[in-house]
Amino acid sequence: MDSSMSATSEIIHYFTTLPLFELLAVLTSVLYVVLAAKGNIWCWPAAIVSTILYTVIFYNVYLWMDSLLQLYYLLMALYGWFCWHKNTESTNQTLTKALLYSQWSLKRHSLIIVSLALVSLALGWLMANYTPAHFPYLDSATTVFSVFATYLITQKVIENWLYFIVIDIVSIYLYIEKGLLPTAALFAGFVIFSIYGYWQWRKYYKMQFRQQHDEICMNNSVIS
Repeated sequence: MDSSMSATSEIIHYFTTLPLFELLAVLTSVLYVVLAAKGNIWCWPAAIVSTILYTVIFYNVYLWMDSLLQLYYLLMALYGWFCWHKNTESTNQTLTKALLYSQWSLKRHSLIIVSLALVSLALGWLMANYTPAHFPYLDSATTVFSVFATYLITQKVIENWLYFIVIDIVSIYLYIEKGLLPTAALFAGFVIFSIYGYWQWRKYYKMQFRQQHDEICMNNSVIS
């Protein structure tokens, strides 16, 4: 009981005493996940701001690999914004083909998971043998799969949220083991947002499917 109260107090103290720079990074990263779950294009500007802030934060505390990873997320945020934005109306009143919500086959995901697992094992082995990193294999796996899952978001592939649910749960374990309880609490929130995101994108996908079906039926009736 005392330990749980102490953990809660630590989390509250952490978030109420955050430096403004880091607080903005946390808030914009949460905003990104919430807006992405809703399929809102403004998730990408939020991601751009949060990744820039975290790049500087991690660089200043000599977490240079994390800082480098944030640069990748920044590029993905710009790419995702481009992919989602290019499917709106153009200035000459013409419409481009919309980037639709999609699902990949289980076979495709299985092949990708095996490939990413092998990459994670290779990176984990290098980190375990040549760096003082803690939990090298789990740390490598969360990084490798996060890179891939972020790409899936840019393509509106529904299963990205399933990847992030697993990634965030593993991350929670890592942060608890390292005593980073506030960060673990933040990622617990991300798990909830990811579950919501998966449910919301599946709903959009079904609505999109029904709309396409109705359009096909309407076109067939006009032709006949």
